[in-house]
Amino acid sequence: MIASLKKIIGDEQQRRIKKYNKIVEKINRLEPQLEKLTDEELQKKTDEFKNRLQNGEKIEQLTEEAFAVVREASRRVLGLRHYDVQLLGGLSLNDGDIAEMATGEGKTLVASLPSYLRALEGKGVHVITVNEYLARRDRDLIGQVHEFLGLTVGLNVPRLASDEKRIAYLADITYGVGNEFGFDYLKDNMVYNTSEKVQRPYHYAIIDEIDSVLIDEAKTPLIIAGKTQVNPSLYQICAKMARSFDNEKDYLYDPISKSVSLTDNGITKVERAFGVDNLYDLEHHTLYHFVLQALRARVMFKKDVDYIVQEGEIKLVDMFTGRVMDGRSLSDGLHQALEAKENLEITEENKTQAQITIQNYFRMYPRLSGMTGTAKTEEKEFQNLYGMSVIQIPTNKPKIREDREDIIFATAADKYRAVAKEVEKRYQKGQPVLIGTSSIIQSETMASFLDEQKVPYELLNAKSEEKEVQLISLAGQKGQITIATNMAGRGTDIMLGEGVAETGGLFVLGTERHESRRIDNQLKGRSGRQGDPGETQMYISLEDEMLLRFGREDIEELQEKLNTDEDGKVLNEEALEIVNKAQQMCENANSSLREYTLKLDDISNEQRNVIYTLRNRILEQEDPLQTWTEMVEASTKKLVEAYCGDEYVPEEWNVSELESRLNHIVTFPDIKIPKQAESREDVLEEVEARTQQYLEIIHSFRKKSGVQTQARKVLLTNIDRHWLSHLEEMTRLKEGIGLRSYGQEDPMRVYTREGFELFSRMYDMIEHDASVHLSKMLRPYTLKSKEEVKQ
Repeated sequence: MIASLKKIIGDEQQRRIKKYNKIVEKINRLEPQLEKLTDEELQKKTDEFKNRLQNGEKIEQLTEEAFAVVREASRRVLGLRHYDVQLLGGLSLNDGDIAEMATGEGKTLVASLPSYLRALEGKGVHVITVNEYLARRDRDLIGQVHEFLGLTVGLNVPRLASDEKRIAYLADITYGVGNEFGFDYLKDNMVYNTSEKVQRPYHYAIIDEIDSVLIDEAKTPLIIAGKTQVNPSLYQICAKMARSFDNEKDYLYDPISKSVSLTDNGITKVERAFGVDNLYDLEHHTLYHFVLQALRARVMFKKDVDYIVQEGEIKLVDMFTGRVMDGRSLSDGLHQALEAKENLEITEENKTQAQITIQNYFRMYPRLSGMTGTAKTEEKEFQNLYGMSVIQIPTNKPKIREDREDIIFATAADKYRAVAKEVEKRYQKGQPVLIGTSSIIQSETMASFLDEQKVPYELLNAKSEEKEVQLISLAGQKGQITIATNMAGRGTDIMLGEGVAETGGLFVLGTERHESRRIDNQLKGRSGRQGDPGETQMYISLEDEMLLRFGREDIEELQEKLNTDEDGKVLNEEALEIVNKAQQMCENANSSLREYTLKLDDISNEQRNVIYTLRNRILEQEDPLQTWTEMVEASTKKLVEAYCGDEYVPEEWNVSELESRLNHIVTFPDIKIPKQAESREDVLEEVEARTQQYLEIIHSFRKKSGVQTQARKVLLTNIDRHWLSHLEEMTRLKEGIGLRSYGQEDPMRVYTREGFELFSRMYDMIEHDASVHLSKMLRPYTLKSKEEVKQ
């Protein structure tokens, strides 16, 4: 079954490449005639293409000519002519797929082709990169080609003013950082005037390093948070209590899912400390949350791995890039729990105001594509979530890099000593070495072993981010030894220095298997660009974190028959199988976690779409009072259904309370429930008649712009207030659903059901409160009408 599936996928790959090669031949045939054009004649091609589109031609009919024009413009402006394989990559992007291209194959130039073609439609193209440096670099480089051809090019990065962002989004092609596009979407759905929005409808996006954006960053949702006051002493007390907890006795930690939960003993400990009867009572929900966050901060977050302390502040570290994430903080009190753990000043807490996952944000684009050096191992996830296939593009020159078999050691110390000796040997012959590490601690440990060998090196980790690009670009110079996190400087080309090819090219040495084969392959891909010589090798120890998390039982079994040489190198053949199995389990666990996160957000996404659609309708309509009248009708009907439900007989109806609540909404004429009413339908008939009289009076105010402006503001304020409270309730619900599995309940089903109940209740409250508030606002007008009726 699997073999036949692989054959089908392989056949599809060959079919696509064969199809693209035929198109490339046609593009190449256009080159001689385009070379003869003057700059002005070449530039006029853009207007010609746009006119042809307006006259009914399809974008597909322009592909070959447009690609040929971009190649010629690039040759003139940048001195860079696209290779045929870069045209292949551009064609796969244009089809909404992922071009897997080896490092050094010029992916930046590849994106210039489909971005130009799709920009001709006038709907905007977004080119997404993983960091601000790359966004600026690509905009400044490739932007020259597009501007030469008459297109506008924008840049969307953090810290831009709204007007600057609006201009960037109105450009034909907009370069920027992925997260920033997502945050702008959330902010656009928090404005109180349409003129404050910065984005326009989505059209087409190209994501560079697409696996980093859609896979590695997908576990963490994008969150916009507002500051709220905190109780510093409660954080500090909870941090102190968390330090006193014993693993397995007071709490359980699952290293695979990286989650913590209190045991019965731990719960009792908290209840005694705070003098509460039941920690799970709704009134103690906040206390439970504080304790859990303190425990998470202690157990799940490691200093100099997940965060660093810099100038008295917690700075989060991106585990995939090793970079400090400036301006980013954890929400719902987790950041403050870390501050308490490190005995720092407690800052204001971030309260979620809007959030969305990376996956659900990018699924809003009608057409999505991407590039990376490594995506094939995750193709199934890309196909299932985004409908994108991975097309492996051949290299321009044959790859001659030598990937050596992994070496496994019994202990981490044996591994680091062996690495230091190997690096010293390479250094003596002048061969450059790039040492890949997975954390700051690991990079500094590696540095200390090189110090013992007296080997000079450059250390590149989150603490020296500003030197990242410069150091990575020099990593291919003769005798250069660079220690870096696995992803440092991604997107930066490592060029070989003079005489380096003769030493064997760049030697990439990984100090442990990463959580994904894909990231190991990215590290290896730093060597052997464009047919350069190179070598790669992974050095692993049985004490590496990933192996301890996912292969502990297998390793314990291996220890009983462990066979090593004098350097601690493991000689047992099955050791490599254990490593491969652990990595596969880790990939599966991370994939499941991403799937789980997305399923949770899919539920929130439906709710978010309802609220954002309602908000946009109120923002854009000239007559927001129309929406309000619908809310008045709905909320009065729901009040009647609540007070006169089937579970009550008419004698049990609380008529006076119902009348009071109805008259807060319908302020004139007063609603009186007929004493002779015998059914809910009788009550509804009376209420609906009075409500319609009231709404007819309100109808005459619709032409007053001041009333409409106020109505819009009241409606939006009510929506936002209840939506923020709802987000907090959904977060608390998410925290507690894991416990439901102990009661033989499916947590996802519970979250779906109870999330829907919370949302329905919240929506009813929006309608009711907006109706009441607007009625209060309109009271002076209705009183005037009342006086007129009396006269």
